[in-house]
Amino acid sequence: MATTLHYLDFDYSEDAAGCGTWDAMASVRPAQMDALLAEVALVLHWAQGEFADGHGPLDDGGEWDHDLQEAHEAGRYTLTLTISGTPAFGAAWHAQFGGD
Repeated sequence: MATTLHYLDFDYSEDAAGCGTWDAMASVRPAQMDALLAEVALVLHWAQGEFADGHGPLDDGGEWDHDLQEAHEAGRYTLTLTISGTPAFGAAWHAQFGGD
């Protein structure tokens, strides 16, 4: 059964080699920030647990990589999370989180 995410809604794209990229952006008020950070941690913990030795740039032989950006303005926090992965990572991702 897929894990349900409440804050992160990923858009998926794939390159010609079958490597995938999942992009999500979430903007929340300060009261929701801990819940959003917990969801980001859940996703990254899952990836690290499933592909413990594979974190790093795909061009350098990694199985998955990520970029996390944070911005704060006018009482809102915005997080942007991008995850890229090999076809094997993508298959495991879809089994865990569903989606495209």
